[in-house]
Amino acid sequence: MAKLIILEGLDGSGKSTQTALAQTALKQMGLRFRTIKLPDYESPSSSLVQMYLSGAFGKNPQSVNAYAAGAFYAVDRYASYHLDWQADYRQDDVILADRYATSNAIYQMVKLEQSAWDAYLDWSSDFEYKKLGIPVPDAVIFLDVPPDVSQKLMSRRYEGDESKKDVHERNVAYLNACRKAALYTAKKQGWFVVNCTENGQMRPPQAIHQDIMQHIESVL
Repeated sequence: MAKLIILEGLDGSGKSTQTALAQTALKQMGLRFRTIKLPDYESPSSSLVQMYLSGAFGKNPQSVNAYAAGAFYAVDRYASYHLDWQADYRQDDVILADRYATSNAIYQMVKLEQSAWDAYLDWSSDFEYKKLGIPVPDAVIFLDVPPDVSQKLMSRRYEGDESKKDVHERNVAYLNACRKAALYTAKKQGWFVVNCTENGQMRPPQAIHQDIMQHIESVL
């Protein structure tokens, strides 16, 4: 059975870059691994997720409650596991995931009053890991980037076209709240937090990579 390692972070936190660097490192270590990226936008299973992010249910993230939106993403993860990477999970050394069920704690839980956060975390874990039966992560690594920094990176990514941002990405107040929820969950569930900025600027990718690999190696 593979070790399931999750890279989490707000949009614009460098997950794709760090996933690629981790892939290279795992290959150099001679490990059998598979990388997955969720949601799986190439699959019909993500159709409700895409409708939600495009604003079909409303232009504000709060238009869809935390439980409904969490279920949209959960169905996509269930389909992805059973149709795509279940066999690899059973025979490889590592599954490296760019986002996973843990994203519910970042983007959906924040829609609730903080007094309801623990109940939501319990519901999400029970629903996905027990009732749906997808694998429980062995490690969750959160790339911590304040939204004022990540927004600049996203603007560069979209070449200044703000219309390309989804309902999460364009709402800075929401992203600040998401970061608070992520750090709360990290403390509650034992996520490894990587500080990706220094003096308001992104740290060099290789420096962040070294922090990530040190934690991954401790799990293997």
